[in-house]
Amino acid sequence: MLPSNNSSGNPWGGGQQDPPLLNKAFHTILQYFKKILIGGGPSRFSAPIIILFLALILWSTFYTVPSDSVAVIQRFGKYVNDVPAGLHIKIPLGIDTVKIVPVKRQLKQEFGFTTPGANDPNQSPRVNDRRQETQMVTGDLNAALVEWVVQYRISEPIKFLFEVREPSETLRYVSESVMREVVGDRTVDEVITIGRQEIEYEALSKMQALSTKYSLGISIDQVQLKNINPPQPVQASFNEVNQAQQEKEKLINEARRDYNKVIPLALGEKDQRIREADGYRLKRVNEAEGDTARFNALLSEYVKAPEVTKRRIYLETMQAVLPNIRAKIIIDERANNILPLLNLNKTQGDAQ
Repeated sequence: MLPSNNSSGNPWGGGQQDPPLLNKAFHTILQYFKKILIGGGPSRFSAPIIILFLALILWSTFYTVPSDSVAVIQRFGKYVNDVPAGLHIKIPLGIDTVKIVPVKRQLKQEFGFTTPGANDPNQSPRVNDRRQETQMVTGDLNAALVEWVVQYRISEPIKFLFEVREPSETLRYVSESVMREVVGDRTVDEVITIGRQEIEYEALSKMQALSTKYSLGISIDQVQLKNINPPQPVQASFNEVNQAQQEKEKLINEARRDYNKVIPLALGEKDQRIREADGYRLKRVNEAEGDTARFNALLSEYVKAPEVTKRRIYLETMQAVLPNIRAKIIIDERANNILPLLNLNKTQGDAQ
């Protein structure tokens, strides 16, 4: 385990006394400064310079760590510990060196393009390799220009600083290698259209596995594909094919729209006709059953009193028929001539 500061503040640890050589050197320097300040030194004009030098040393003792970072302390080049955000003190004169690592900030690397105004030198692609890193061959031996973005965080600052010489550059090579592998396993149609999300997920998992294997101290948050285009010589032909595919999809969608419009309407009309037929069937069955019940009731009454039933049926029939006849003439069978006309069509008001 790497050493760290102890509670006494002694940078060398393991004891309460400073090393003899350093203590003696410090005492000698202090006595020399006393002689100069009192006036026993070689020159009185050197006092302001010495005071300024001491002020600079005191000023270099303090340092501030931003809120999204941690500071890794090295003493004579050896790792001591890491400190959180805030104001801290270190040993001056180059004994302690401080490296600020933004562990809470999301960093990113761009492949094939550059965002204007980017401050991180590792974010933009190399000028000479910008075109080369996007040229890839798909699984069906087609060429494609792939642009993507890798977003990551520094999860372990010690590994990020000391395990690998250039972790950000190594991550860039890892990302390019993984993306070429993933794109090479798929056809150009999958890369450009339906396979983008699957490519992003697989590339993320493989990049994270390699970052862990190489001890980069990096946690990859997201891999996002940007522009995917064919090479310039075949750009026009590819656009024509893409346009034809879009026209095909358009016709298919229009056919599905018409299908969804006509078929549900026909099914609704079919259900309506079936319900109307069922209603008509129930109506006719109920009417037939009612007529049968009425006939059976009339038959039972006829069996009990035939003449009375005949008379009642005759009167009920005439009551139903006569209102629908316009001209009504009553004839007596025993008379030789027609009786005087009895106008039964007049209303009671007309008769008066």
